[in-house]
Amino acid sequence: MRKPIPYSRQNVTEEDVEAVAQILRSDWLTTGPAITNFESALKEYTGAPFAFAVSNATTGLHLACLAVGLKPGEELWTSPNSFVASANCGIYCGAKVDFVDIDPKTYNLSISALREKLKSGSRPKVLVTVDFSGQTGDLKEIAQLGREYGFKVLQDASHSIGGRYLDERVGACNYSDATIFSLHAVKVLTTGGEGGVVLTRDPQIAHKLQRLRSHGITRDDKEFIGPKQGGWDYQMIDLGYNYRMTDAQAAMGLSQLKRIESLVQRRHRLADTYDRELSGLPLTLPVRLKDRVSGLHLYVLRVHQNRRKSLYDFLHSNGILANVHYIPIHTQPYYQELGFRLGQFPEAEAYYQEALSIPLYVGLSDEEQQYVIDTIKGFFK
Repeated sequence: MRKPIPYSRQNVTEEDVEAVAQILRSDWLTTGPAITNFESALKEYTGAPFAFAVSNATTGLHLACLAVGLKPGEELWTSPNSFVASANCGIYCGAKVDFVDIDPKTYNLSISALREKLKSGSRPKVLVTVDFSGQTGDLKEIAQLGREYGFKVLQDASHSIGGRYLDERVGACNYSDATIFSLHAVKVLTTGGEGGVVLTRDPQIAHKLQRLRSHGITRDDKEFIGPKQGGWDYQMIDLGYNYRMTDAQAAMGLSQLKRIESLVQRRHRLADTYDRELSGLPLTLPVRLKDRVSGLHLYVLRVHQNRRKSLYDFLHSNGILANVHYIPIHTQPYYQELGFRLGQFPEAEAYYQEALSIPLYVGLSDEEQQYVIDTIKGFFK
């Protein structure tokens, strides 16, 4: 019997395992040198001057919102086509959340829809732009609108580590106030189950991230209120959180980062095969824009003629565990209770009715991919 083929799966090598084992045999399991080493490697790789490893991308988004000054009653806007964390981070800060509809070609936040919303008089304090499936949206234009209308830009790059945008690696933060990576098990790069990173170029944002990540505590003499009592002394000067990463996670992340280019290249080779083999079927294949390189976390089809569920069921019955990314956030019961309604963001809703993520991960063999392709072709025959 054929082993089920998931839509995604982690890629862990013996080098990764040994990197973690070395930490378990060392003197430091948390807040040790492996964290600093991983953050230094990320800074060198992305070009961002500040990087902070955190427990996951959701906590990274929350910290980034706090660090750029999002306060209760202010507004955060994001894409409805994302995981709920892209919006929830605003709720955590007591902010009001709203959405900007997506581009029907890229499924990222629509620049034209954003311009129209801004012209209507509304203003966010923070805009979270989402690199859906691994391809960065129109970040340069968004940054320009941020300067014009006075909002902060957070790049939710949960899908796009290893990608490129214009002349830089994703994470360089030349067009965002901060960028957030996810290092979850099935992402392009993982730290072993969960994990995340926040990067920035702004020293003030970096200072806040550093403190808020670890309970709001400082040991810096210059920040003390009153004299320091001794080398043991610390003060909690903000309401922070325990959003730290462990050394074992950081060691695994550093091990994986060393081969990130090959990880992304393998995903692109698989995507090229899908592009070639699935063309001509009643499907819309994902677009990869010429001026950027997707991290290709997902390969999403749009299934025409109201046949998405039928294809999903057919693939599952044949051991291919396709998935759907994403149910629009504003249609979730929690957000419906906040007043959002069906029909408000029609492009995101139309996309969702057709979206289907098929298997794409580094360990997907050529033979397994051919089976996926043949099964999809068999469905349409």
